[in-house]
Amino acid sequence: MAFILTFLGKGGTGKTTIAIAAAMRAARQGKRVLFVGQESGPALGMMLGMSPSPAPQEVAANLQVVQLNATTLLERSWEELKKLEAQYIRTPFFKEVFGQELGVLPGMDNALALNAVREYDASGQYDVIVYDGASDQATLRMLGMPEILTWYFRRFRKVFADSDLGKTLSPFIQPISSAVLNVSWTEDIFNQPAAAQANNLLEQGKAAISDPNRVAAYLVTTPEPAAIATARYLWGGAQQVGVTVGGAILNQGDLTEDIMTAFTPLTVNPIPSRPVDDWQPILAALPDFTQATRAPAPISINVPEKKVSLFLPGFDKKQVKLTQYGPEVTIEAGDQRRNISLPGELSGRQVTGAKFQDGYLIISFG
Repeated sequence: MAFILTFLGKGGTGKTTIAIAAAMRAARQGKRVLFVGQESGPALGMMLGMSPSPAPQEVAANLQVVQLNATTLLERSWEELKKLEAQYIRTPFFKEVFGQELGVLPGMDNALALNAVREYDASGQYDVIVYDGASDQATLRMLGMPEILTWYFRRFRKVFADSDLGKTLSPFIQPISSAVLNVSWTEDIFNQPAAAQANNLLEQGKAAISDPNRVAAYLVTTPEPAAIATARYLWGGAQQVGVTVGGAILNQGDLTEDIMTAFTPLTVNPIPSRPVDDWQPILAALPDFTQATRAPAPISINVPEKKVSLFLPGFDKKQVKLTQYGPEVTIEAGDQRRNISLPGELSGRQVTGAKFQDGYLIISFG
C-alpha cells in the first residue's frame, strides 16, 4: 500500500510545483514514487521537461510520471465492465458498444481518476503516490466518493427493503435471476457477490481516505488574502470528506503572525522561490509529510459522553447546518454534505444539542 499525498489551494499558488517537488524528494529518499497528474495540457510536461503519457514512465531514479487521460481510462474500464457482464449475464448486450466510441460525461473523469489511483495503489509498485488534481473542489469530491457511495448503498438498501415494492419483488428475484444470469441470486439484491464486492471496495477506500497514514492533503497558499481564504475553505471541505489536512505551505511570500494564526493549529512551512532548473531549495524547505497524523482528525466520537466532534476550520456556525432526517446525522458546510455513520451505541439516538467551539462542531446525543 502506498502513501497518497495531494495538495489543495487557489489556482496560481504553485500547487503543481509543490507536488512535483514532493515527488522528487520522496524519490531521492529511495521511495518508489508515482506522480499522477490529472489536468490535461502541456503545462506538466513543460515543468518536467518531458512529454508525459497515459502510461507511467520513468523520469528519474525511483520516480515515474503519468498524466491521466479520461478517454483512455474510460475505454479500459468499459472493457472490464464487459468482462464482468459476460461473467454474470447469459446474453451480454454491452458487447455491442465499444469503449472507443464513448464520450466522457461530467463527473466521469473524477471517478475514473479515483479508480486509476486505486489500481496504482493496489499494484504494490509504489511507496508514495502524489496526486495533482485538475481542480480542488473536484479533488475533494473525488476523495469523498467512497464515503458518499457507501452511504447511498446502505441508505437505499434499507429504503428498498422496507418498501412495498421491495417486499413485492423479493419473491421473484431468484427465479428471474436464474433465467437471465449465470449465477443464482438470493432475495436480497444488495447482498449478491458483485454488490458485496463493490461495497467492500468502497469500504476499503473509505478506510484508507480517513487514515492519515494512508492519505493526506496539504494546503498551498500565498500571502494574498484570497489565497488564504480559499485555502481555509478547502481545509474545511477536506474535513467534510474525511481527509486529514496535515499542514500548510506558504509560497511566494514571507511568513507572518497573521498567516500562522489563520492556519492554527497547523504548521505553516514557507517555501523559497525556485531558481531556474534548481529544485533543491524547495525540496529542502518541504515539511515532513508523514507527520500528518499529528494534525486534528476530521471526526472523533466519544461514546461514553455521547458526543461527536467534527473539526470544521474555515467555517463559522452560520455556515454549518445540522439535520437528522434519517437514522444518521447530516452535516452541511460550504459545498459539502456529510452523513455520519454512528456506532451502535449512538445510532437512533436524537441530537440534544450542538455547539461550535474553536473550529469544532460538537454534537450531543440523548
